Amino acid sequence: MASGLLYHHAAGQPKLSFALTCAMANKYNEINKKTILLMNADPEQSAGIAHLLKEADFNTQSVKSSSELKKKLDNASFIAVIMDLDSLTLDNRSIKDLTMQFPTVPFLCVSKERFHPELKDSIRDHIYACLTKPIDPDELKYWLKCIRKDDRYPEIC
Repeated sequence: MASGLLYHHAAGQPKLSFALTCAMANKYNEINKKTILLMNADPEQSAGIAHLLKEADFNTQSVKSSSELKKKLDNASFIAVIMDLDSLTLDNRSIKDLTMQFPTVPFLCVSKERFHPELKDSIRDHIYACLTKPIDPDELKYWLKCIRKDDRYPEIC
């Protein structure tokens, strides 16, 4: 064995051992299972949510727009997306389009408002959960735990 490789004796070609391949895949998946994507146009609020998530042992990445969000989701997996409804201009169509384009990612919303009648259709049909600001850390942990146990998102489990 050299450099973590096992040699395939018949062909003389190096092959990664099954155990090493699985360990690398598990490490990659564990990192992705711990990262949450924040979409918030306000860096200060984004930092506050990131701090709460870090205390709950999650990593975060932040974006400020739907276009940035799409680029990130096209290139990586995340346990969830948290969108700040107060700092972004989102409508039913844009939320529906995002959730339909990325059906394996649960979307959560945060807002200081308890109700968003203008977004009732997308919240009912496409948003996993809505949290009211200031965010209760226990409630946030609860919803993230629910996402991990949800059969609709097997890649996260």
